[in-house]
Formats: sequence, C-alpha cells, structure tokens
Amino acid sequence: MDSGSFDAYDVPADPQGTGQSPDGTGRRVPGVPAPRALATEAVHAGRDDLARQGVHAPPIDLSTTYPSYDSRGEAARIDAFAADGGEPEGPPVYGRLGNPTVARFETALARLEGTESAVAFATGMAALSAVLLVRNAMGLRHVVAVRPLYGCSDHLLTAGLLGSEVTWVDPAGIADALRPDTGLVMVESPANPTLAELDLKALAHACGSVPLLADNTFATPVLQRPVEQGARLVLHSATKYLGGHGDVMGGVVACDEEFAGRLRQVRFATGGVLHPLAGYLLLRGLSTLPVRVRAASSNAAELAGRLAADPRVTRVHYPRIGGAMVAFEVAGDPHDVIAGVRLITPAVSLGSVDTLIQHPASISHRIVDADDRRGAGVSDRLLRLSVGLEDVEDLWADLDRALGTAPGPGGVLREAAVANR
Repeated sequence: MDSGSFDAYDVPADPQGTGQSPDGTGRRVPGVPAPRALATEAVHAGRDDLARQGVHAPPIDLSTTYPSYDSRGEAARIDAFAADGGEPEGPPVYGRLGNPTVARFETALARLEGTESAVAFATGMAALSAVLLVRNAMGLRHVVAVRPLYGCSDHLLTAGLLGSEVTWVDPAGIADALRPDTGLVMVESPANPTLAELDLKALAHACGSVPLLADNTFATPVLQRPVEQGARLVLHSATKYLGGHGDVMGGVVACDEEFAGRLRQVRFATGGVLHPLAGYLLLRGLSTLPVRVRAASSNAAELAGRLAADPRVTRVHYPRIGGAMVAFEVAGDPHDVIAGVRLITPAVSLGSVDTLIQHPASISHRIVDADDRRGAGVSDRLLRLSVGLEDVEDLWADLDRALGTAPGPGGVLREAAVANR
C-alpha cells in the first residue's frame, strides 16, 4: 500500500456508521456530517461536541457513581439495559454500566472501523473473553480458529477456560469445520507473530451465518477495515497501536449495535471495564494513529528490505499491506540478538513510538504447545520487531551490531525475497 492511500477510507456520514444518509438516498442531510477522510476522523471523532460545550480537550469523568433523585426513572433505565444492553439514555448511572469518557473512545473507534458501535474493555483479552461469553450464553460454544493467533488468545481457546471448544483449521478448512453449535470463527491478519495475511473476504464467505471475528491489532483501521471484507466483529488490543505510547492498557470490539448490547451486558456483569483515564488516553492516541502508522511503516519497510538482503538473516516476514511490524529468522542464536540491542528495547508488546524486539517462542507464544507453535510457522529462530518512530539509520545500526559480524553457517537456506510481499 503506498503512503498516499493511508487516508483513502471514507467514514460513515451517519451516527450508526452505515455510510448512508438516514433517508437512504445518499444525499446530504442537514445536521448529518459529510464523509470524512480517516485522518480527519481520527482527530475529530468522539470530540464533535466539544466546541459547543466551550472546551477544546475532552473532559475526563472519573466518577464511579452518579446522583439521581428519580429512582423510578433509574429503575426503568436499568430494566431497559437488562433487556438489550443498549446505552441508557440520560445521565450516567454507575461506572460499571458506562462512562462518558470511555464512550467517546468507543464512538471514535467505531467510526474508524466503519461499524455501528464499539465496546471497550480493560484489556484485549477481556474483550475476547466477553465475545466468547456472549456466544457461550447462546449455546454456541464451538469456535473455529486459524493459527497463528496471539499466544494468550490461542491458550484461552485451547484450554477451554471459558467453556468453549476450539477446532484449529487451515483457512481452506473453515467451512467443513462448522457445526450447528459453532458460534464464532476467529482469525488474525496480519497474524501475530508471523505476519501471515488472510483473504478476509473469502473467509467471511466460508463462515456463512457464523460471525467472523478478525483481530485487527497489527493492521489498525489505517491499513484495513475488516468489516468491509465481511467480518462482523473486529478485535483490538488497544494497548498497542491505538494507545501508541506504551502507557495504557485496553481492549475494544467494533461490531453492530445488537452484538454491542450483549457485550455491554457481559461487561457489566463481569466487571472488565476500561478505566476513564485509559479511555481518555486511547482517544488521544487515535488522533495521531494515521501519522504514527504511516511513519513507522516507512521505517519497517526499509528495515525489512535490509534484513532480507543480510546473510545473517534466513527469512523475513513483512505483510503486503505494509505496517510497522517485521518478523525475521536468524541464522545464529536469536537470544544473542535480544541481548545485543541497545537502542531497541527487548520487551513484550508492540505498537509504541519506540522500537521493541522479542523472541515469540520464549515470551508471547511460550504458552502455546511447542509443536502447535512451530506448526503455525513460529520457529525457534523467529524474532518479532515492532518498529517505532526513531531514525531508521539509528535502528539499522543497532540491529547490525546485535546481529554480529559472522554470516550464517554454510548450508542455511536463504529466501531471496521478503516473505508475504
């Protein structure tokens, strides 16, 4: 994807995110905002009312509870929430039911992903857990999934910790794996950590009436919007690129309003709420998301090319859609590379303004059975690089030193081109 196409996505003109005017004609309707480019929406979504309130920065509402002298009205609103999980009209009720600051982030993320709604949680794993609990409560406990996924997502499904049962398949095997009790098909593209890409449109077709959940953490809505390819649920570990600075944890699911209502009910019952300060930081992070992804992707593409030409590297994985993640396999000991970096930080997680490196087989995917891990392409020599905003020459100098001076041993098969490109 060339840099000029990062902002090419249109955003919905209506609050529900359908991309159409309320009268269905596509005409401009008074009071309904015109479609805006992604970069514009990233800055303004969730903040459209601020000028009318006479403020410039979004307020942070830290209240855990809210006063109400109308207990009958309060009861009616709680009954309404219990019925369908819709956001209560009027003033807030209780922090576990909803928070105005968090709601701003949810509104903004839904606009960026092109969905009707979004529901935020304390972490990405809390968000995934809520999705599974919603489907389990409907008697749909079976999940079809494609590896690789983030290691903890893999473990949550494999261990059946929430009562679900998983069938792992290749992408071509999704349709044959579906059962009457299948409630979800889960994929990640680009995948963590191999950056393998899937044809989401084809997968959505294979799912039939079963919802396709796409983990879009690596790509972000800057690079792809899975609902445009047929996915019905979009998962983010907001801790990563949405926050973007390594200082906030959160998760979010973008979806239609019906499913959002069920997610809110699970969130209320289980308590996996996003703290208001985290909601504020995530909303702030969205405003620079397109700029950060564009700049970090430029660095990543340059590093991927240099690594692919380096005799100390046996394979490089970099997605066709671009992005700020690079995975590469080394001829030598990957632990020596981890120990050798100085500018780059050896740490789990990703998506920050600074560059991070980690060894998936030791950390992020250690919890996955070794044979399953290797079968999904996560080799013991694979390193995952989350490229930040530093000068690319400084990053390359650090990697060059960490890789050492000796070329790979004789007989190592090298790939001439970057994998996945």
